[in-house]
Amino acid sequence: MRKFALISLAACAAFAAPAQAQQPAAPPPPVPYGETINLEQAKLVADAAMAEAKKNNWFMAITVVGPAGDLVYFAKMDNTQYASVTISQHKARAAATFRRPTKAFEENLAKGPEFIYQLTLDGMIGSQGGVPLIVGGKLIGAIGCSGGTGPQDLQSCMAGVNALK
Repeated sequence: MRKFALISLAACAAFAAPAQAQQPAAPPPPVPYGETINLEQAKLVADAAMAEAKKNNWFMAITVVGPAGDLVYFAKMDNTQYASVTISQHKARAAATFRRPTKAFEENLAKGPEFIYQLTLDGMIGSQGGVPLIVGGKLIGAIGCSGGTGPQDLQSCMAGVNALK
């Protein structure tokens, strides 16, 4: 009888124990900061982005910033809309200071109301065309392009990013 009581008690305890939910994988650590992009690198990045825009007949404002979002280099193609000047700077600063492409904010906002809080983050912009610049596994700055559609801005930025490789 005693053995039966112990087995019953153990079985009840096993069923009463809270289920161990599988924990979601931890996000990867943020990219560490590196030295600020220098002027030569910034010009190389901007020139490559501008070449991509010219090839496609897009008019772009192109901004390159350091890791803290400070302006390093800026170029504006003739006939670029005036609003694109500050938008490209905003995209570059956001990509640098948040250490992620601005497309990530755009994608999160499209997921629904649970991401609406992002609109309250200082310096956030939910539009493609801001991309961190990573060299040697470290963030050295970011590029921001504005003047076309979101995908066109991003394509121009990626040409600049690829020029560093």
